[in-house]
Amino acid sequence: MQDPAPSGHPTAVVLGGTGCVGRHVCTAFARHGYRVVVVARRPAPHVAEHMFRPLNLLTASAAELDALFRDADVRASVVVNATDMAGATDLTSAADGGAGRAAELLAANEGLARTLVAALEGNPGRPRLVHIGTIHEYGPGQAGVPFHEEIEPRPANAYADAKLAASRTILDAARAGRVDGVALRLVNTCGPYPTPAGFPGKLLPRLRAARQDAELSVRVVDARRDWIDVRDVAEACVLAAERPVSGRVFNIGSGIAVPMRELVAHCLSAAGLPDSGVTEEDRPGRGGVRGLGADWIQADIRLARDLLGFAPRFGLRQSLQDMWDAGATSR
Repeated sequence: MQDPAPSGHPTAVVLGGTGCVGRHVCTAFARHGYRVVVVARRPAPHVAEHMFRPLNLLTASAAELDALFRDADVRASVVVNATDMAGATDLTSAADGGAGRAAELLAANEGLARTLVAALEGNPGRPRLVHIGTIHEYGPGQAGVPFHEEIEPRPANAYADAKLAASRTILDAARAGRVDGVALRLVNTCGPYPTPAGFPGKLLPRLRAARQDAELSVRVVDARRDWIDVRDVAEACVLAAERPVSGRVFNIGSGIAVPMRELVAHCLSAAGLPDSGVTEEDRPGRGGVRGLGADWIQADIRLARDLLGFAPRFGLRQSLQDMWDAGATSR
């Protein structure tokens, strides 16, 4: 690992550090004694206490990233790829299989992964690269069967295919000794400041409106999904940065498949609302809340527990309560 920066502390460079996951990754590394450098297109108030370097990661070259990681004021010890390049295109269209959208997703996700490998493989300090992927890389799940890391990935849509290509690029380079890197495959995330693209993030403004006497009607599919708090994700990134596990992929989740109706009930309880407006869609995919091609998502997290020491700290009910409370205070 790279020698500490002039401050005497190791440095974590968080790509996409202003995002919904990245902001928590920044907080976790800072709490563990790292200097944090946030890399994104534009600064954001919620990460203002950290060093910021503006960079468009869609177009950044390996030379630009190499210069950043070696900069005397940075001297990266860890690089976390917390970007979600679904934002480069329309996720729904890409999931539906449009060739143009699929090509954009692949170029954005795998392209950045290749650029990162090229930027890091000549770095004498060998910073640890922690890449954040998705559980959707495995493809649709089977009811009652958790995903484990030895399953052969069979992504079912363009987004998952692009994320898998990025993970494989980094893992192949790490296994060949070109870089020091690991990949984390996340389940659905929840907790404070959720992504507006995810189900909790979409539900949150509707809950706020319902608190102002607006009518609330929520339909959910008869599906079960694994949920992990973003703060637990951030802690997993720190653990992955510090353990001698290069070339490995780890599932990061709660290990529990939760009915979607139960998730909604916890959200309503957090907002102080009754669940009388919740109905279950009896034909999945016909108007209810749906994920990227899976009615059952459950992660086997034993490898992360055994090799990283990972264990979720936030239960689903607490995570959703904290999500509601954070949203109420940030408006």
